[in-house]
Formats: sequence, structure tokens, C-alpha cells
Amino acid sequence: MAKSPRFTAQGSSTDSTAEEKTSLTKHPVDQGMPPLKLATTGLQHVAAMYAGVVAPPLIVGAAVGLSGKELTFLTGASLFMAGLATLLQTLGVWNIGARLPFVNGVTFAGVAPMLAIAGGQSKEDALPVIFGAIIVAGAIGFVAAPFFSKMVRFFPPVVTGTVITLIGVSLLPVAFGWAQGPDPKAADYGSTTFLGLAGITLVIVLLLRRFTRGFVKQIAVLLGLVIGTLIAIPFGATDFSPVTEASIVGFPTPFHFGAPQFVAAAIISMCVVMLVSMTESTADMLALGEIVDRPADEKTIAAGLRADALGSAVSPLFNGFMCSAFAQNIGLVAMTKIRSRFVVAAGGGFLILMGLCPIAASLIAVVPRPVLGGAGIVLFGSVAASGIQTLVKAGLEKDNNVLIVAVSLAVGIIPIAAPTFYHHFPETAKIILDSGISTGCLAAVVLNLVFNHIGKRADDDEVTAPMEPGEEMTHRGGKTVGVVTH
Repeated sequence: MAKSPRFTAQGSSTDSTAEEKTSLTKHPVDQGMPPLKLATTGLQHVAAMYAGVVAPPLIVGAAVGLSGKELTFLTGASLFMAGLATLLQTLGVWNIGARLPFVNGVTFAGVAPMLAIAGGQSKEDALPVIFGAIIVAGAIGFVAAPFFSKMVRFFPPVVTGTVITLIGVSLLPVAFGWAQGPDPKAADYGSTTFLGLAGITLVIVLLLRRFTRGFVKQIAVLLGLVIGTLIAIPFGATDFSPVTEASIVGFPTPFHFGAPQFVAAAIISMCVVMLVSMTESTADMLALGEIVDRPADEKTIAAGLRADALGSAVSPLFNGFMCSAFAQNIGLVAMTKIRSRFVVAAGGGFLILMGLCPIAASLIAVVPRPVLGGAGIVLFGSVAASGIQTLVKAGLEKDNNVLIVAVSLAVGIIPIAAPTFYHHFPETAKIILDSGISTGCLAAVVLNLVFNHIGKRADDDEVTAPMEPGEEMTHRGGKTVGVVTH
């Protein structure tokens, strides 16, 4: 159907400029944005994932006995590498990078095995051994990426919808933890003050989303974080010490903690983490592809996994850890509807600057955890809602698909509902079992194979692909026989 001509106020038609025509032909993922909007929306992504980036180096650094200054250095290195990995993922080089609005940072999946590795080494050797294992695991992951990506055909909507829902549900406890305060061991953890600040921030974000329009509506989360932080000042919940103690300029000196060491047991452990990370990244790319209306195919997933693996292999050079996708930012994309990958690239640029300028990084650190928690409820809940939207297209009128979703969700929620459920299993096994996203994804893939592929009869009315808007299933004699497009 031909498009109607554009008219001026006087009713005469006018031609679009060359720039407008180019913009119209580009997918929203590939469209640029004005500098101010690019910067503010990019900062929103940084704010959403900052706590997740700095937590692993703080935990591991404290475990190996680093001083406060060395902890700051390790954190800055993680921010720097998260920025480089994000640029690699969003902008891409050759066949590396998904070229989607995809944020990369330090994966939580590696924290437990890194602590186990550190426990078996001297304080001086712990980080070099960890870094050596990450380098090898990253290199293996890079080579394996194109083979791993062939699994995409095993991810129909009944699987991807389940996994997307699990991503959101698995992240919500993180937001709830933030809402209770910065220190779980503190006496005021979970106090009414902290919960109140989280609730106020949540209400502010909701009000901004409901009663504002355009640009202000799109940066509602960032505005909510700023307003929530200001409100927290009279309650003593805002700590400005990170700003006063931070240096203006700093650079993650290569191999600052010593040359990498290669220990077989540590390498095997981090290879398992890489496998888990690749599984979660595949699920995240499929989820993001659905949200931005650019489904991630085998080529895209292979390129994205290469970026993850290369970022991980290079990260130890600058004293960083294994890099992977950050699911919480998918929620931000889903909520704001801003699909441009250049927005996330701008966020990657800010992360690099924070890594090079500790005082800039400290500005984000000022945001109280309860304020982050209030905003996180919206962000992570949006991910779960996107998964439910995908499941609507998954053919849940079939009993088989209902069983797939039911059992997979149950398996994926086990680590959340019963954190000690697998406590008798070996530590290596718990790396996978304690990740609800990984176990739920594996369950969904296996069950889909069993119910919808292996031994499938010719008369099965399988529905494993989403219908386009305007399509209806036609039936004859009780069987599905085709699709009618209006």
C-alpha cells in the first residue's frame, strides 16, 4: 500500500530531506540520535548496570585482601573493560559483535568459582591465576562461538519466552536486595527508611512514565535516580565520600597484579563459567532481538558470542574479569522503547571514561542502593513482562507447550525460591545449577525437543513460531492447516 504524501500547513506536498529518507530506511536499531538525548539515555544504561559491574571486583578483591586503593583500581579496570566490551558488542568489528543495544560487563556467574580459585592460592598468586584461567576460557569461547550459535534453532518462542521471563524473575531479587540497603549485615538493612526510599523512587518513575511525554518520558529512570538520590540526602542515605576520595585521572595499568598464571583446575572451572555465560548471552540476545524487532539469527548470535569471548580474553590484560551480557539493560530497552544501539555505545563510552577517571565513576556510586532498587523493580519487571508477551505467541493452546513452560519456569525459579536446594552438589555443578536462567533455559530446550521434535507425528498441530499481526490460524476438521493473512 502506497504511503500518503506529506503536506505542509497550507496543504501542499513536500519532499523529505535526504537525511530523513535515510533515517526512514534504517532499522531503529541502526538509527542515530541527537547528542544530548544520546548522552542522557546512555547514562541511563550506565546507571542501570553500574552496581552489577562493580560488585564482582569488590567481592573478589576483598577476598584476596586488597587495600582500599587497590580495590578502587580493580573496580576502575572492570568499568574500563565493560566499556570496551560494550563498544565491541554494539558497534562491531568484522564478524565480532551482535550490533544490538547490548551491554557487556563482569558476569556474576564467575564470582563463586573465582572465590574458590582464590581460596586455593596465596594472596599474591590469586588474581594472576584467575586472570590466566579467564584468558584461556575466553580464547576457547571465541573459537567455539560459531558452533554454539547453531543451537538457535532450538529456541522457538516457547523456549525464548520462558527464558526471557526467567531473566526478569531472576533479576528481581537483586532489586529487592538493593531496596533493603547497601550492607546485608548492617542493623538498618531492610529498614523502613530504605524501603521507603525505594518505594518513593518507584513511584517517581511510574509518575514520570504516566504523566510526561517524549524525551522526559524516555529518561524517566535516570530522572528517578537523580530525584531519589536528592531525597535520600536528608535521611543520611547518600554517601558522597566516593567523590571526595576519588582521583581525577587513573589508568588500568596492564598486568598490574602480576603476569597471568595458568593452572589446569582454575582453567577448567572458568571454562565452565564461559559455557554458562554463553548460554545466558544466547538467551539474552534472543530476548533483545524480540524486544527491538530484529530477531537474533545464527550469524548474529555467533558474532555476539565472539564479542563476549574476545572481551573476556582481553579483559585480564587490563586487570578485568570475564565479560558477559547484562540482562538488566534489556529491561531498560523494553521500557523506554529506545532501540538504537548507539545509545548503548554511548553508555560504553561513559564506562570507559569512568574507568579512566575514577572521580567520574564515583558520581554514579553516590546513588544509594535503595534508590537503585526502586528503579530496578521497573527495569527487571519489564524483562519478565516481555517474556510473557513472547509466550503469548508461543502456541500455549497446546498442552505440550504449557508443560514446557510450566516445568521450565519451576526449574529456573528453584535457585531463587530455595537458594540452598543444591547445597550437596559439587561446587563445579553448582556454578550451573545456581543459575536459574541457565537451568531453566536447558530445561526448556530439552523439553521442547522431547515434546515438539523427537518422535513428532505428522498430524501434530505444532505451533512453535510466532504469527505476524493480522494472521489467523485456519482449521479444518479440528486440525490446523494453514495461516490466513489479512
